[in-house]
Amino acid sequence: MIMRATLRLVRTARSLAYLVTSLVAGPAGFLWTLATTLLMAVGAVTALGAPVFLAVTWADRHLAGLERRRAAWVLGTPIASPYLPATATGRARVRQLAAQPATWRDMAWFALLLPLGLVLGIVAVVPTVVTAAAVVAPAWAWSVPERRAHPLIQQAMGTHSGRLLISAVGIALIPIVWWLVRQLASAQARVAVALLAPGEHGRLVRRAQELADTRARVVDAQAAELRRIERDLHDGAQARIVAAGMTLALAERRARPGLPDLADDVATARRQLDEALAELRRLVRGIHPPILTDRGLAAAVSALAGDCPLPVAVSIEVPERLAPAVESAAYFVVAEGLANAVKHAAATSCSVAMSVRDRLLVQVTDDGTGGADPSGSGLDGLRRRIEALDGTFTVTSPSGGPTRLRAEIPCAS
Repeated sequence: MIMRATLRLVRTARSLAYLVTSLVAGPAGFLWTLATTLLMAVGAVTALGAPVFLAVTWADRHLAGLERRRAAWVLGTPIASPYLPATATGRARVRQLAAQPATWRDMAWFALLLPLGLVLGIVAVVPTVVTAAAVVAPAWAWSVPERRAHPLIQQAMGTHSGRLLISAVGIALIPIVWWLVRQLASAQARVAVALLAPGEHGRLVRRAQELADTRARVVDAQAAELRRIERDLHDGAQARIVAAGMTLALAERRARPGLPDLADDVATARRQLDEALAELRRLVRGIHPPILTDRGLAAAVSALAGDCPLPVAVSIEVPERLAPAVESAAYFVVAEGLANAVKHAAATSCSVAMSVRDRLLVQVTDDGTGGADPSGSGLDGLRRRIEALDGTFTVTSPSGGPTRLRAEIPCAS
């Protein structure tokens, strides 16, 4: 019971402090909004328009942050910042800030705080002061002049029992006044939340950014896991198979001439191990080629082109390294394009082009017969892989050729 009463007292004190400070913040906010609006209007017709707007917006956001903290006194929970990141500079930054609804809602709140703060503050402060004065009436009521007062007032103020009655009425009014103060403060805080908290647009943008960050972490984790599997296969299973093959080769040389069956069995086992090793190496390259990790995208694609039985023209203009997921996706686009050209398109030559602007552009073209099916398992898998990075993947393959695979991948994926 005592704890509950203490919590109510603390909440009431915070609410009263919020309303009392609004009596000052309201006029100050209104004067600030009026002055800055006039300043921006004058600056808009001069070369100082952009710097003035940026300075006013910066100050508005800091003052709005104070208002959010004041409202948190009443709500008991912090109000999240509604602002979206602005990464541009100069006039582009002005456009970014002006496009955010939160910029204008800040100004609306400072203009509204004057009437709202004055009305609610006065309605809260006057009953609070009167009730407090009634509670302590025995300490001061005796000093009130009584010559022209109403007889009832004289009786209340001039007698000890009357002053005690006033005090009792004040004590009885305390819960009502406390409730009134909390309700008024809560009403003003809800208006502050409506204007200063993130709106629906801001929440959607922030949620989209969170999902993009989560997706990027998942993609990076998947790429790291594939690299770990490739390393384990290369350093573990592949090394043991190589060692077993060497042991069998030594056993084959040591087999006695009088045991031809044993020598044949050893030779067969060695051949099977060689085939298993070749298959394992193909599997490792399909998971994540070691050269891509060690030397980067340009070297890995050049190695692909060098291993292709067709002549391949390669044009690569990329930085030394990109994000691992981006490099891996681009590599497999080239690998799939060259493999399809060799196996299915009856092509006589291919070309690979890579360049970076805002995105990594990958294009693989062959002069084959065309007719590639974009919904095939290989091409469809590539599409899903690239779309997971917010990229685009298109296949152009008319009957008679040529076939062109084109992928655009954000470099920051």
